[in-house]
Amino acid sequence: MADKMDKKIGVYLCSGCDIGASINMEALEKMANSEVKPVACKTHEALCSPEGWALVEADMQNEGVNCVLIGACSLRHKTDVFAVDLDKLIERVSLREMVAWSHEPNDEDTQMLAEDYIRMGASRLKDMEPPVPWFQEDEKAEPIDKTILVIGGGIAGLTTALETSKAGYKAVIVEKQAQLGGFANNFKKQTPTKSPWTDLEEPEIGAMIKAAEADANIEIFTGTTVGKIKGGPGLYDCTLSNGKEMRIGAIVQASGWRPYKAEKLDHLGYGKSPDVVTNIEFEKMAKAGNIARPSDGKAPDSVAFIQCAGSRDAERLPYCSSVCCQVSLKQAKYVREQNPDAKAYIIYKDMRTPAQMENFYKAMQADPGIMLTKGEIMSIELDADKTLGIEVGQTILGGDIKLNADMVVLATGIVPSTLVDEDTVAGDGTTQDGKKAAASAEQGAQILNLGYRKGTDLPTLKYGFPDSHYICFPYETQRTGIFACGTVRAPMNVAQTKVDATGAALKAIQCVELTAKGNAVHPRSYDNAYPEFFLSRCTQCKRCTEECPFGVLDEDEKGTPKPNPTRCRRCGVCMGACPERIVSFKNYSVPMIGNMIKSVEVPEEDDEKPRIIGLVCENDALPALDMAGFHKHKYSKWIRWIPIRCLGSVNTVWVADAMGKGVDGILLFGCKYGDDYQCHFIKGSELCTKRMENISETLDKLALESDRIRMVEVAISDYEKVPQIINDFCEMIEELDPNPYKGF
Repeated sequence: MADKMDKKIGVYLCSGCDIGASINMEALEKMANSEVKPVACKTHEALCSPEGWALVEADMQNEGVNCVLIGACSLRHKTDVFAVDLDKLIERVSLREMVAWSHEPNDEDTQMLAEDYIRMGASRLKDMEPPVPWFQEDEKAEPIDKTILVIGGGIAGLTTALETSKAGYKAVIVEKQAQLGGFANNFKKQTPTKSPWTDLEEPEIGAMIKAAEADANIEIFTGTTVGKIKGGPGLYDCTLSNGKEMRIGAIVQASGWRPYKAEKLDHLGYGKSPDVVTNIEFEKMAKAGNIARPSDGKAPDSVAFIQCAGSRDAERLPYCSSVCCQVSLKQAKYVREQNPDAKAYIIYKDMRTPAQMENFYKAMQADPGIMLTKGEIMSIELDADKTLGIEVGQTILGGDIKLNADMVVLATGIVPSTLVDEDTVAGDGTTQDGKKAAASAEQGAQILNLGYRKGTDLPTLKYGFPDSHYICFPYETQRTGIFACGTVRAPMNVAQTKVDATGAALKAIQCVELTAKGNAVHPRSYDNAYPEFFLSRCTQCKRCTEECPFGVLDEDEKGTPKPNPTRCRRCGVCMGACPERIVSFKNYSVPMIGNMIKSVEVPEEDDEKPRIIGLVCENDALPALDMAGFHKHKYSKWIRWIPIRCLGSVNTVWVADAMGKGVDGILLFGCKYGDDYQCHFIKGSELCTKRMENISETLDKLALESDRIRMVEVAISDYEKVPQIINDFCEMIEELDPNPYKGF
């Protein structure tokens, strides 16, 4: 363990942006000098300017300042300016958004608020230590590997590997089939990928395979699967089914899709007539060079394409498979090219050709031999003349119609390879026992075969897709260093898949580079601290291992956690979970936040000035709070905000610290959570909600009302609502009797 830092604090205050017009800066300096006792305390009218920051740099060089306390704008702003070397510490308090812009200027309570924020910032600095990358404190640390493992050799996997190689990194492709290419090997033509987006293109899969096979940076294993993956980013040990063992840095899962089982579509005629085929079967037929009726081998004079065959169906696949409309338009063109007199009918629920693909749709509409109509299939039966009679209701042509076609092509949907059995998926994305489909996928897909206590494969969202838990970061999964792309992540066409795979390749490269520096990945990609576990006090309660959102912790036979540092995203959920408080970071700990709470000055009961602590998640809630200040919305002067990493990191001891100090209430602002997992750390807000029961018990033991603490879900767009939420809570606290622990 590194020696503790000999700290020399410098306090630097900005008077610009109305801060000096709202706060008595001389009085604030006096308080800071008196209580913080810094080496230097200075005010500048534009601290973020070159001249302002030069003051700080001069004191670091000449006065030995190694702990910098900035009182200026939000910690989310000017991060490029307010930065110090890793051997120094910096803490920022928001005198602009949280004081000057959100409270009455030159008011006694506004001044007290500013002073409390300086006290809290100084308290945090005093408890912090410079973070050290985990491998610098581990004598057994092994070198970080930067090879990217790509699982799947279709368009997504090949694009990932090729883009990885272009960036100068090695890639390993593992494909379970005997050859590369996936379903793209069946393409006669592919839908447009470039301007003018109106013409079918020659499949590029062949050229991609040749490029990958000729690339010295790409190693390829076909007819192979992953046997086992252990470890974490930069340190994965991967064993393949052929016995090959290798060290891997990051993983891109591009394992693709499979078509929905056509056997379940007998209501659409599949299995009743050989002339009812799937879009996959039709594509293979077209590529072979001759579209023919299976029943008699004759070229069809008419073909009907039935959209959403099993998709957007509450009893089958509830979601849209995205590409089916484009594929049917492509295949209708095949029919017309083979026989200019043939007719193609496309029966759709909605024609979905997003973005530039609308140009392709319009080009097909211009063909007089292609008829398109919205409608619901009522029945498909074999007529006496051996054609298929298709009854269509709710059409846009005015009433029900009947079509006769030589062949019917069913546009079957896309099922991700991570979904073990689509039979389990109901219309709301749950399994038959009411649980999310993720449970069966994680435990049963056996694509990655991870050696994680939380399951062999990626956790998934509704319908079995291992999609991101946050809409702004689509490639991220709930397993650090493992990224999903292509049709395993979401239904998409060739052009979308290539873009998606390129993004995943870049995320994988970013991951290994950050890991090599000891830094976290999304969303705290700048953080090189890591959780330290004082295991001598561990009671093997398993709360940290069970609640960690990212599967960071394995455990031994006794239940003692076994950390995997490179998997950690520094959310602090383990810290909030631990009843023994044995988990901490050098820049974030239970005592650190507790001491910040204790540093707040609590007026005597007779002063009638309540004190309320606000714990605000830095991801969504803090930006919303900042924007409320930015828009000059006023809110209660009684509350003091402490940014935290995630509500999942809230330890119940903070409640006791606050109430024992005489604080009258605690307001927690966290991310919204639910099926889409908008919480940046998956389930932090949800976990905090569950822990509220324990917090209520803490208040009961202190003989205090449970109303004194409240948790609110705040989206980043809720900044207009934030002031009212704060004011309503503070007014409720004012109606309660003062905390009886004041003065103790």
